[in-house]
Amino acid sequence: MRSFLTCLLLLLALSARAQILTVKDKATQQPIAASVKIGRSTQSIKTNADGQLNISKLNKTGSIFITGTGYREQMFTYNQLEEMNFIVSLSESNISLDAVVISGSRWRQSKREVPNKITTVLQKDIVFQNPQTTADLLAQSGEVYIQKSQMTGGSPMIRGFATNRVLLTVDGVRMNTAIFRSGNLQNVISLDPLATESVEILFGPGSVIYGSDAIGGVMNFNTLSPNLSVDGSPYVTGSALTRWSSANSEKTGHVDFNIGLKKWAFLTTISYSDFDDLKMGSRGPAEYLRPEYAQVIDGIDTKVANSDPEKQVPTAYNQINLMEKITFKPNEDWNFNYGLHYSTSSDNPRYDNLLRYKGDQLRSAEWYYGPQKWLMNNLSLTSSKQHKLYDNMKIGLAHQFFEESRHDRNFGSTSRTNNVEKVNALSANLDLEKILTDRHSIYYGAEIIYNKINSTGTLQDVNTGISAEGPIRYPNNSDWSSYAAFLTYRYNVAQNLVMQTGMRYNHFILNAKFNDKFYPFPFTSANINQGALTGSAGLVYSPAASWQISTNLSTGFRSPNIDDIGKIFESAPGMVVVPNPGLKAEYAYNGDLGIAKTFGTFVKLDATAFYTHLDDALVRRDFTLNGSGTIIYDGESSQVQAIQNAANAHVWGIQAGLEIKLPLRLGLNSRFNYQNGEEELDDGTTAPLRHAAPWFGTSHLTYSQNKLKGDFYIFYNGEVSYKELAPSEGTKTYMYAIDTDGNPYSPSWITLNFKASYQLTDHLMLNAGLENITDKRYRPYSSGIVSAGRNLIVSIRASF
Repeated sequence: MRSFLTCLLLLLALSARAQILTVKDKATQQPIAASVKIGRSTQSIKTNADGQLNISKLNKTGSIFITGTGYREQMFTYNQLEEMNFIVSLSESNISLDAVVISGSRWRQSKREVPNKITTVLQKDIVFQNPQTTADLLAQSGEVYIQKSQMTGGSPMIRGFATNRVLLTVDGVRMNTAIFRSGNLQNVISLDPLATESVEILFGPGSVIYGSDAIGGVMNFNTLSPNLSVDGSPYVTGSALTRWSSANSEKTGHVDFNIGLKKWAFLTTISYSDFDDLKMGSRGPAEYLRPEYAQVIDGIDTKVANSDPEKQVPTAYNQINLMEKITFKPNEDWNFNYGLHYSTSSDNPRYDNLLRYKGDQLRSAEWYYGPQKWLMNNLSLTSSKQHKLYDNMKIGLAHQFFEESRHDRNFGSTSRTNNVEKVNALSANLDLEKILTDRHSIYYGAEIIYNKINSTGTLQDVNTGISAEGPIRYPNNSDWSSYAAFLTYRYNVAQNLVMQTGMRYNHFILNAKFNDKFYPFPFTSANINQGALTGSAGLVYSPAASWQISTNLSTGFRSPNIDDIGKIFESAPGMVVVPNPGLKAEYAYNGDLGIAKTFGTFVKLDATAFYTHLDDALVRRDFTLNGSGTIIYDGESSQVQAIQNAANAHVWGIQAGLEIKLPLRLGLNSRFNYQNGEEELDDGTTAPLRHAAPWFGTSHLTYSQNKLKGDFYIFYNGEVSYKELAPSEGTKTYMYAIDTDGNPYSPSWITLNFKASYQLTDHLMLNAGLENITDKRYRPYSSGIVSAGRNLIVSIRASF
C-alpha cells in the first residue's frame, strides 16, 4: 500500500511538472520571454525570465499560440505540448510586418493596427550591444540622434525636435518636468540600460495619448519586471555583469535577482559605473584637441598644458542606479505593481563650457553640474476582469523627485555661483481599454500632473567658504499642473483596413512669483490658465500580407513651463535670457505616410515620409527689460533675450530601412534618416532649425550560429556647413571645426565597429567589441564633447 501511494504521489508530481511550459531559442537553447494565448483573443500570458509558464489552467480544447518578439509564432494543441514534454523551441522570425507595440495607445496592439511609425529596441539587442548609457542605447537604434555636451550628456533629437519637445516615459510614467528646457537635456542618463527590458520610440506627435511635449516623438522605457513562481515553489533567478571599456577606462558592475512566490514577486537591480576622462580619436580636426585646461595650484587658477591633448580633461564621473520592484497578483483578474527607482551621479563637468576663452585666457575655472538625482515611486493596479466600461483597466500613481545643480566660477575669480533646483512631480493616470465588437475598440482615460519647483542660489567665496544669497534660476515655490482626458477609437473597417482616431483635451495652470532683489523685473508674478485640444486620425491598409501602407494626421502641443516663463541664465557670452510671463502654448501639425513591403520572408523595405509645422513656436528672441535691451549680468553688459511665441517652424524628412536575411546565417540591416528644418526670424527670413540633425544612419552585417553572434557595423553622419548651422550654433566656434573660409562647421564622419557575443555555458556569456576601429576623431553635430576614439569593450555576464 505504501509503495502504491508513493508511486501515485510521484505520478501526480510528474503530472504537475509536465504542465510547466518552457520556451527556448531554437539556435542557442537559451530561455526566451514569450507570450501564450488561446485562440485569437487579445489576452496573453507572459513567461518568466526562464521562459517558463504554468499552463495548467489554460483551455485544453483551444489552439495555443506561442510567440516571442523577433520569433516565429507557433500553434499547438494541449495534447501536442504534452507529447513534447511542454518544451517548445522557437526559431527567430524571418522578415515580417507583425510586431506588438504599446506606445500607440498604452495597451498592447499589433503594429499592423498602429498608423504611427514606432521602433522597438528589444532586451536581447540591449544585452548584445552593451551600451554604456541609455543615451547610447537610443543612438544604437540608428533612428535617434544624440547630442552630448559632456560625457554625462545624452539629449535625443527626433525629427528636428529635442529637449522639451520630445517626451520621456518610464514604465508609462511621464519623466518630463516643468523645468525641462529648450537647451540640451541629460535626464535620460538617469535611466539604467542594464535594467531596461525594451524601448519603444514613437515618431511624430503623441499628444493625444501623452499630452504636452510629445511633438517630435515619445521614448517609452520599459524596465525589467518581477516574475512570479510558475508552480508555487520559490522561484529564484538573477544575473551579474562586469564590463570594462578602454576609451574612458569604464568599470561597470551590475547585479539583479528575482524572488518569485505564488502571488508575490520581488526584483532588485543595482548598477554602478565609474568613468575616467574620455579619450578622442587620433585622426580628425585639430580644433577638437584639448591643449590646455584650468587647474587650481596653491590656491591660484592656473592654465595647465595637457600632456595628452586627445584626453578630454575633465570629463570623468561615476553613477549608481538602484531599482526595486514588487508584484502582487491575488488572482487572475488583478495585478498590483510597485516600483522604486533611484539614480545619482557624482559631480560631472560641463565640458563644452570649459572650452570657452575670454581673450587669450580660459573663461571658466570651474563649470560643473552637481549630482543629478532622480527618485521615482510608482504604483500601478491592473484589472483584466471584463466590465461593461472596460475589458482592461490600469490605474497609475507616481511621485518623482529630481535634483540638479549648476556651479561655475570665472577664471581668476574667488566667487562661485551655485544654483540648486528641486522638483517634486506627482501624477495619476487612468487608462481603459474596451473591445466593443470584433471591429470596434476604444482606449480612453484621464491624467493629472502636478509639479512643485524649488530654486535657490548662492554666491560662495572659494577661499573663505563663506556663502551669501545669490540670484536664483527659477521662481522659487512655483508650480505647474495639467489635467486631461483622452479617447482613441479603433475601427477595423475591413480585414485589411484599420482606422484609428483620437482626441485629447488638456488644461494647464502655471503660477510663479518673481524675486526682484537682484534684477528689477517690471512684473511680480506669472499666471497661466489655458487649455489645448489635440487630435489624430490614421489609416493602416494591408492589401496583402507582404504590404503595409499607413498614413497619419496628428496635432501636438507644448504648454509653457517654468523654464520658458521664469528662467534667467546666460545663454552665450554677452547674452542673457530673462523671464517672460506672456506666453501661450505652441502647436504642431503633422502628416506621415509610411510604406513597408516584404519580399518572401527574406527581404523587407520600409520608408516613412513626414512633414511637421510648428505654430507659435516658443523661441529665444531679443527682448527689453524696463525699456532697455541690455543689462549688467555677472559684471558684463549683456543683450537681453527671452522665450517668446515669435516664430513658425517646419521640418520635413524621410526615414527608411532595409532588412535582408542572407544565406549562411548572415543578415543585413540598414537605417537611414534625413530631415530638413527651418524657422522664421524676426526680419521675415528663415534660418536652419537648431535641432534638425544632419542625415545619419547605420548599417549592420550580422552572423548568428548556435552560441556565437557577431555584428560588423557602421555609423555615419552628414556634414553641416557653416551656412546650414542654426544662428545659435554658428556663434559656438569653440565646439566646431573650421572650414577653409575660417568659419565653424560640422564635418561628416563614419565609424567602423565590431561586436560579438559567445555563450560559454548555459549560465555564462562573454561580450566583446571594438568601436571606432579606424580611431576617427569626430564630434556629432551640436555636441560639446568629442566622441570616443578606438574603444575596446569586454564584459562577462553570469546568470543563475
